[in-house]
Order: sequence, then C-alpha cells, then structure tokens
Amino acid sequence: MRQWLGRSSLFLGALSLSVVSVVVQAAGFDHVARLADKGFVISAQARLLDSGEVLGALNPSQPLSPASVTKLYTAAAALDRWGPQHRFTTRFVSTGTLDGNGVLHGDLVLEGGGDPALTSEELWRLIQKLRELGVSSVDGQLVISQWRFGPVTCQTSDRCKTQTEGTNAYASLLSSAAVNYGSWCATVMPGVVGQPARITSCDTVAPTLRIQNDVTTVAAGGSADLYAKRVTDSQGDTLKVSGQIPAGTYPRPIYKASSDPADQTGQTLLSLLRQAGVPVGGGYAVSRQAPPSIAKELAAVEGKPLQELLLRTLNYSNNFMADTLALDLTSGTQQNLPDAGRELERFATSLPGHGAAILRSGSGLTPENRVSAQSVNSLLGAMYGNASLFPTFVAGMQVPANGPMHFIRRGSQTFQDHVMLKTGTLNEPVTVRAVAGYFRTDSGRWGSFAVLVNGTASTPYLSWRETLPMVADDLTAMIERH
Repeated sequence: MRQWLGRSSLFLGALSLSVVSVVVQAAGFDHVARLADKGFVISAQARLLDSGEVLGALNPSQPLSPASVTKLYTAAAALDRWGPQHRFTTRFVSTGTLDGNGVLHGDLVLEGGGDPALTSEELWRLIQKLRELGVSSVDGQLVISQWRFGPVTCQTSDRCKTQTEGTNAYASLLSSAAVNYGSWCATVMPGVVGQPARITSCDTVAPTLRIQNDVTTVAAGGSADLYAKRVTDSQGDTLKVSGQIPAGTYPRPIYKASSDPADQTGQTLLSLLRQAGVPVGGGYAVSRQAPPSIAKELAAVEGKPLQELLLRTLNYSNNFMADTLALDLTSGTQQNLPDAGRELERFATSLPGHGAAILRSGSGLTPENRVSAQSVNSLLGAMYGNASLFPTFVAGMQVPANGPMHFIRRGSQTFQDHVMLKTGTLNEPVTVRAVAGYFRTDSGRWGSFAVLVNGTASTPYLSWRETLPMVADDLTAMIERH
C-alpha cells in the first residue's frame, strides 16, 4: 500500500485543534441542521484542504450509513492498490491439444479475471484471438471458471430476491466471471400495428435466454408503456415483457439482473462461439475450481484501464462494478462481500486522521456500513494530497451543472459549477441521503465536504429535491466567503 504523505499531512494538526469546538455546533450547516428537527440524524463537515480550517460541522464524528458514498472508498483503495492504468485480464486456457484440423481436443476454459466491465464485445475479441490461433471447433465443454469469487452469497434483501426474480439491474449478483454487469439486455422494437413487438438481444444475434413477448405494437403517437421482469424456474431464466410500444418509435432497451452471472456468461459465450464458427460439442458448464496448473493460455483480452472503470463506477453509481472491484482487492478463493469489506476497512483506517469504519460492501448497498463525515473528509484529504492519483479520483465525481444524473442539478449556480460530488441513497431499512466530494472557493482554494443524513423508523420520507438545496445553500455560502 502506498504511504499517505503530501498535502494531506498539512491540515491534520489544524484539524485536531479545530474539530473539538464544532462537534456540537451547526455552524456552517444551518440549512442542513433543519432536518434534525424532523428527527433525522446528521453528520456533516466541510473544510479547506490547504489549511485544514473547518468551515462547517455538525456532529462530524457521528458514524452513519454513507450508502453509495462508500464507492469513494472502493475507488480510492483500488487506485492505491493498482494505479490508474491497471487492466483486468480474461483468458481462455485449456489442458487439451489442438490438432492439424483446428479441433481442440479437451475443454475450453474461460478463466474469469474479475473484470467489472467485461462485455460481449470483449468476449468477441477473445474469440477472434482464439480463431487466430487456428481453433475451429472444440470437442469438449466450454467451462466458465469463477474460482476467484462466485457465486457470491447475497448480503441484502435486494440481491437475495434477484436469485429468483429480477426486477432491476442495480442489484445484480456477483461473480469473477460475470459479463455485461450481471444483467440481461433485450431491445424492444415496434412491429406491425396490432401485432406483437419485436424483441432481440442487445448482445448476440439471437437471444440466449427465453423471452415471453406480450408487447403489442400500437399506432404512432401513442405512449410507450413497457413492464419487464426476469423469472427463473428449473429451465433457467425467462424475460417476461408486456405492455405496448408505438409504431415508428425508437427501440427501447431493457436491463434485468440474471439469476446466475456465470451461467449467463456460459450462455452468452457459447452463442458467440457458435456465431463465430467455433462450435463446442459438449455445451457449457460452470466451475468454482481454478484451472489446473498445467493448463496453457490460448488467448487473453485485457479490459479497460481502471481510470475508465472508475468513471463508470462513480458517475453512474454502479453497484455491480463497485462490489466486483472490492472483491478483486481480496486474496484467496471464493471470497465474499465481508472479506471485501475487511479489505476496505483496513485501507480506511490506514488513512491519516480516519477513525473506525464499518464497511460490509464496496457499493454501499449494505445498510450496516458506517463512517463519519470527519472520516470521509480524511479520505478526501488523503486523495487530494496524492498528486498521482487525485486527477483520476476526482474525475469520477459529478459536477452538478453537467453530470449524467440530472437530479443533482439543484441549488445555486455557484454550487452547480464549483462542486464535484458523489451521492448515496438508501430507502430501506431507513432513509439515507448522503453526499460528499470537493469544492473550489471563489478565490480558487480547494475544500472537501461530507453530509450524511440518516432517518429512523419514525422519520418521514426524504427526497433529494428537499435535501440537496439545503446542502447547496450551505456550501454556496462557504464557497462565496472564501
């Protein structure tokens, strides 16, 4: 692990002197503090990074759930471990032999390398490399090896439900050999008016899972109203799609988590091999065993560099990618989310000024995660002080004025133009609205902030429409005063 030296050390002394006086004060967070009157528990802190001066604080050492702000820890730990240019490798290996006619005698093994953004495109490139080697058919099985981790035991109700029914993509299950973010993708297109719509796969020429199509094509000018879910029975996954789509409208993609990511990879890869003219005689199987040490590499493909992975992980708050990256930090075989959480906790507590942390996942889906606003600021300060990693780290955050998530485009123009942030949202078992990141003052100075708002069983629903303007008003005042 890299040593956390540099600018982060400049403000630690000042911080220790100034935090005590603001622990119980709402100074600087007068608007956010109003949520306490409704029963919400708050931990907030903002400070300048060059001097350590605390601009505002409200119970800054109170550990609370950060929800998806957890992903900042995952991103920082991944950068610290591997650096921005690291790529994850997915390989074809085999103990078989290749004869003069291009037949591979034996099993073809896909060794999952834990790439959180492995897609059908990368699999297609891997197949082309196999063909360049001269492989034209396989007389054994296609084996999907998820020996590093998978199937990962579900830790939240969302993911446990996904094992039997997929109603979303955010709670995708996890495997080191997963493809397409652990989700099926289908495209719904209008057909002839009065007739069923057309549904195709986003990833292969022919759909690799069963599709129940109950979508009707209606006249142009009507509304598109689609409902979809993935169900699982003894025969595997089925995507059920119903509703209507108007003639002449653009295709609509649908994403639903699969019940078994490694099995999804097997189906997808077998179909792609067939389409590429490389039939596999024995079908496919999924394994939790590592390939034998005598297995030889036949082809390999590298994924996108970590700096690109983090852009997607943070910008879109991708739970699958974050938890896969956290699992990649572990060592050994058949690791689970608690193992990944312990790696994140070790990283967090190694940061200067960081207090205790409870991190049960890298995504923040686990409601047990606990950090304080003061600790989040320690993380942000450490990354700011690391000149080689900071540009990649901050690049993954959103600027409200032009970020991909439109719901953050609230508050003053000063807030929207001067702040780089990551949000966190949970609605069960209690409401969590969390936001953290950096800001630039009017005079060009850098600051960091964290606001963690947690509800209780008796607090009302809290929307971002209500929360974010309060944060924006408080930060705007800090930015404009400095």
